Amino acid sequence: MKNIIHVLLQRGFVDQMTSDELKMRCDRPLKVYIGFDPTADSLHLGNLLGLVALSWFQKFGHTPVALLGGATGRIGDPSGKSQERPLLSEAALSHNISCLGQFLKKILHFKEGPTPVILNNESWLNSFSFIDFLRDVGKHFRIGQMLGKESVRARMQSEDGLSFTEFSYQVLQAYDFYYLHQKQDIVLQLGGSDQWGNITAGVELNRRLGGDPIYGLTFPLLTRSDGKKFGKSEEGAIWLSPEKLSPYQFYQHLFRMSDADVIRMLKMLTFIDLQEIEEIEREMGRSSYVPNTAQKRLAAEVTYFVHGQEGLLAAERVSDGVAPGSESTLNAEALSRLVHDMPHALLEADQVVGKKFVDIALLVGLTPSKSEAVRLIQNGGAYLNNERISDTAFLFRSEDLIEGEFLLLSAGKKKRVLVQIKKILI
Repeated sequence: MKNIIHVLLQRGFVDQMTSDELKMRCDRPLKVYIGFDPTADSLHLGNLLGLVALSWFQKFGHTPVALLGGATGRIGDPSGKSQERPLLSEAALSHNISCLGQFLKKILHFKEGPTPVILNNESWLNSFSFIDFLRDVGKHFRIGQMLGKESVRARMQSEDGLSFTEFSYQVLQAYDFYYLHQKQDIVLQLGGSDQWGNITAGVELNRRLGGDPIYGLTFPLLTRSDGKKFGKSEEGAIWLSPEKLSPYQFYQHLFRMSDADVIRMLKMLTFIDLQEIEEIEREMGRSSYVPNTAQKRLAAEVTYFVHGQEGLLAAERVSDGVAPGSESTLNAEALSRLVHDMPHALLEADQVVGKKFVDIALLVGLTPSKSEAVRLIQNGGAYLNNERISDTAFLFRSEDLIEGEFLLLSAGKKKRVLVQIKKILI
């Protein structure tokens, strides 16, 4: 079997490494970790690369470790941020840590390789007094080096500047790496490219304290071809938790991937063999290619990894059953089973009947504005109950309600909203 670093390089997964020696070190089993601060009660799509990376390492016989930042989450990492994060209450942090811990236990339940480990840095950082930490850890850091970190320079040049609290974050993360190496024999830390400064600070601290060699590897941030972060959408973060974003909605975000991005995401977010991905890319250039085939494969693979077989089946059931042009019969019984798996709105019948399609499209979030709804109709992308709407002045009638209970609005083939009616006009 190939070396894990070679595989990650082939898939565009490596941004920087602290030393080329890491390739040789990976020829024998090691422990590798990545940290997740509890800034929310769910991880998002941007965090998925770290989870995929841990899974890759495990496939090659290495032990994956996920570190929850129960202590560092009280401060907030300034890396990649233009202003200071709002400090969370103890109750919010406790809730977030619990939710993330449960999610990580579920998603890190890999079927092959060494058993994953989940740790929380509050179990060792909370034992330090402020004076002891300054004396025992802080003295090994040099201000000049800390100021030279890209994350620090960028924030110091910003309008809000950088607080001492945030400035100290890299010291805490560096100590985490040193501690994990000493107590857990972890020799590799992973992170996004914005974590390079924090990771190298840990490598340097370990060197100063005479530890055996440890290493860092960063991967590119998940961005679209236009430079925007792929972990965010017009509606906000693309959450991994099914409580915050249904498997169907998660699936649809991936299904809406542009052709310019889909091959790169297949390489980075899935475990599909590279030869198969190259064949998919060649197929996309042929006249016989069915549009969105690559996107459908991406959505299926990633949804399965995050939400399991049950989540994928639910997402595909909704996608197939309510697709514009679908031959599936739309009835109240079928739609009632889908209402919690897709974007939906609850309205009174008199809020809908006699109202324009463009008004309701805005009200339920199908389009961001009435003008967008008008353009959607003019461009042939507006559907009501899987039938195209061509009149920009279209008014809803009582007979448009499916068995008096539902309306299915669609913008093209990739965005749908199910409207449930609370009260029927008599």
